[in-house]
Amino acid sequence: MDTMLASRASPDPEKLQGFVGRMLDDLGGAMVVPLVRIGDELGLYAALDGASPITPAELARSTGANERLLREWLSAHAAAGYLDYAPNTGRFTMTPEQAMVFARPDSPAFMLGAFEIAAANVLDHSQVMRAFRQQDGRGAGYGTRCACLFSGIARFFRPGYAAHLLNEWLPALDGMEERLRRGARVADLGCGHGASVILMAEAFPASYFTGLDYHAASIACAREAAGRAGVAGNTSFQVAGAADFAPGGYDLVACFDALHDMGDPVGVARRIRDALRSDGTFMAVEPKAGNRLEENINPVGRLYYAASTMICTPVSLDQPGAAALGAQAGPARLEALLREAGFSRVRIATETPFNTVLEAQP
Repeated sequence: MDTMLASRASPDPEKLQGFVGRMLDDLGGAMVVPLVRIGDELGLYAALDGASPITPAELARSTGANERLLREWLSAHAAAGYLDYAPNTGRFTMTPEQAMVFARPDSPAFMLGAFEIAAANVLDHSQVMRAFRQQDGRGAGYGTRCACLFSGIARFFRPGYAAHLLNEWLPALDGMEERLRRGARVADLGCGHGASVILMAEAFPASYFTGLDYHAASIACAREAAGRAGVAGNTSFQVAGAADFAPGGYDLVACFDALHDMGDPVGVARRIRDALRSDGTFMAVEPKAGNRLEENINPVGRLYYAASTMICTPVSLDQPGAAALGAQAGPARLEALLREAGFSRVRIATETPFNTVLEAQP
């Protein structure tokens, strides 16, 4: 009874006002997601990047978009702080910082992929809702998700890989950079659209890289991207799931933000161990997290827990094993998983604000 009465206590007006303000911020962010997608698909951000302060009419002429709708779109961006507005001239400007987020795909702060993922989660919410209601534990796998989820994932992660993979992550692995220069065999399990494979193949032409993913459409995109990048000669891409991964004498096997999505990550790690040379290395790049929930109650944890609820966990539940590690498993749990799989040496090689890189050796 006391608990029930406590739950009906009158709210503190100041706390309520603050909480409603937080909700307005969240709702504003949610409402702007489709506007960002429109700007992305119509090339509006590219047109604004580097342009002089511009009016809706001028942006309409340069892009062919509807002037009246552009006026609302630009106004919404100004209200969100996504563009600058000069009241005395009625013109809008994209600052260099805003351009880094919206208009420059090679920027480490490029975020349009994240907005694409957010849009995909809305489109896929009915599938995840069914997973919530199912008592048999079944999830919502990648095979039924909308296509923009996969392109969004590729665009979201690529800037981080471009910024850190060659400069920090691979050099942090014991002796791996030199082996790659000499010529090594590398597999990327769960490669998606192949961004990580292509980055490594460009940097280490003497090595050979195999990308594997069970999503056929992603593999097709990866092959096309490798051709455009000029690395078709030292790469291959195969439609194959983790259960199909066979021993191959690899010097390096990598999983980029994918191990926690696996239904049986311990079994996958065992197969990776068997696929490595005796002196080979497994590099598991996973979302940055603490080992306890209270360590993850922060902006990054908020983003990753939401993504884990909508993507990572239901995807794992849809696979044999249904381990459902989630995107915030934490380094202690990941290390225990790798040791259970038979790796004798496991360490955190390096970290960024968004990723933890684990090195495991047989």
